Amino acid sequence: MDLGAVHKAVIASAMGNCIEWFDFGVFSAGVMTSIIGTKFFPEDSSGSATLRSFALIAAAFLARPFGGLFFGPMGDKLGRKRVLATTIILMSGSTFVIGILPGYHAIGIAAPLLLLAVRLVQGFSTGGEYGGAATMIAEYAPTNRRGYFGSFLEFGTLTGYIMGAGLVLLVNLAVGDDAMHSWGWRIPFLIALPLGMVGLYVRTRIEDTPTFQRMEEAGKKARSPLKETLEHYRKVILMLIGIVFLLNVADYTLLTFMPSYLVDFLHMGSVKSQLVTIGVEAAMMAVILPTGHLSDRIGRKPVLLMAAAGFLVLSWPAFALMQTNNWLGIVLGYAIIGGLLVLMLAVIGATFPAMFPTKVRYGAFAIGYNISTSLFGGTAAVLVGSLIDATGSNYIPAYYIMIAAAVALVPILMIKETANVPIERVGMEDAPEPVGSGARR
Repeated sequence: MDLGAVHKAVIASAMGNCIEWFDFGVFSAGVMTSIIGTKFFPEDSSGSATLRSFALIAAAFLARPFGGLFFGPMGDKLGRKRVLATTIILMSGSTFVIGILPGYHAIGIAAPLLLLAVRLVQGFSTGGEYGGAATMIAEYAPTNRRGYFGSFLEFGTLTGYIMGAGLVLLVNLAVGDDAMHSWGWRIPFLIALPLGMVGLYVRTRIEDTPTFQRMEEAGKKARSPLKETLEHYRKVILMLIGIVFLLNVADYTLLTFMPSYLVDFLHMGSVKSQLVTIGVEAAMMAVILPTGHLSDRIGRKPVLLMAAAGFLVLSWPAFALMQTNNWLGIVLGYAIIGGLLVLMLAVIGATFPAMFPTKVRYGAFAIGYNISTSLFGGTAAVLVGSLIDATGSNYIPAYYIMIAAAVALVPILMIKETANVPIERVGMEDAPEPVGSGARR
């Protein structure tokens, strides 16, 4: 095993996730959601500026399943590397364009329409990104370290989010509120393009995965990956959708909704809100790699079950702590949700690709993941925010996460354990016994 090639593949894959979540970190930062909602819409628009921004986030997710359907099977036919080179430049380019778009006062109704179009392109390209990046790492990583290397994918997520949210905070502190609302808000979006160029360079310097190359040389590629996926792997895709339901509700509630929740509903200052968010994200980064390594020893399912059960039992107490309006209570409640989420983030990069065989892995993963993300991830912030406005209850996020946890427990119990099973032998009768099966290793 060439560990140098593994490290390059991990970096190249994690870079895409970093750029995707850099966009979310910028777009969902407490001060930025209100700016976007006022810059691109008329002043008499219905709903708060924050909810208008969340609606734009949700709209972008409508395109993700189409991106998965387009790029996923293409990745199974042409290879992982080519598709991932395309998606990273589309993602970073879309974020950059937001930074140069004129506002409503300059071009009227064309402003929100152009912003919506850019967000749809962003969503379409992202639909082909995550499944391919996870597949790339899983197919490069040594079998007994797939959990560890897979956790770097979500390490990239947390890195990108902190970079985006942190940059917004720094620009705001440097230029002041007036300048931030006038022109400073554009700076974080513009940074995305050079980040994307670096990511593109890294991705063009690696070979396609050894697993894909061996399958290609053996002539075992699926003639029609999309057709084979839909005919033979519908049940597994449904299980993936169920697990991703919880992942996305928790992920997007924590990473895109919570900064504004702290400001709009708990009346915390925007700077303090960003500091709390960034602090929790940094703590998650500190434990995600050791947790991924742990899953190589005890298996993925125990970690996923611990996360789902924790969300079911602890979500309400966590949000109750936040209602105390005490600094320590808010941080502790936020940290509980973040701690449970990081258990999932640490193992999904190794778990999800191993649910499907090599010939349909990219496409099946991308389709199931993005359908679930479109339905439950992109809508999480706007749905939760609207329900809080309608009911007056600040516990709505907890209730939604608890429902998602109850649903996800079923497929988590149903999926097969794949720790210690070589990625190209997943599902085969002669595959080695997984971790936790009692087999000798």
